[in-house]
Amino acid sequence: MLWRLFLVSVFTVLAACQDTPATFKGAKVLVMGDSMMAYNRLSGASVADQLQARLNRAVADRSVSGAAVVGAGAAGGIAGQYVPQDWDWVVLNGYGNDLLWGCGCRSCADRMTRLIAPSGESGAIPDLVTRLRADGTRVIYTGYLRTPGFASPVERCAPLGAEMDRRIARLADRDPGVFFLDLATVVPSGDTSFHRLDRVHPSPKGSAAIAERIVALMAAIDQR
Repeated sequence: MLWRLFLVSVFTVLAACQDTPATFKGAKVLVMGDSMMAYNRLSGASVADQLQARLNRAVADRSVSGAAVVGAGAAGGIAGQYVPQDWDWVVLNGYGNDLLWGCGCRSCADRMTRLIAPSGESGAIPDLVTRLRADGTRVIYTGYLRTPGFASPVERCAPLGAEMDRRIARLADRDPGVFFLDLATVVPSGDTSFHRLDRVHPSPKGSAAIAERIVALMAAIDQR
């Protein structure tokens, strides 16, 4: 299983590295983030692929498996995925790898505050969002799928994930152009079909469910 995850991550990084601004011609939506966004790209079923199909317009995808917000390592930082352009939307996620690899989802208070303070007013995530907003784009910051109630390598991360979601929601409340999308209720308890066999990464069905929530939020915002 580990070798499979390694190979998928390598191919995902290589695919992202091939992207250049020239490939974004006509795209008004940019997707950034980690493996939750990047998974299923090789089969044309990533979150960005599913968004493009539902929006019927080009979507640029810069997400990379293994990417983190701080302490990015070999996969690169999520902030570095941004390409300035006249985007209507930037859709991104990020903090899972910071908590899993940065502090093992244990004793993570300092790491969480470095990412985003309890008030949502400071930290690496607010700094990144401020940078995106400075270019005039609207930002959707998503949470993560939760596991279906079975054993998972990230099961112990759930309480910290819930707190991170609350902090990012507070950040969004401070800016009318920033929106937090909670994905904690997407996966029904006991339903393993939204995840790959590792019960960490989304299956094509999981990526589709994320894309559907994003599209619904975009439509609701545009109707305001």
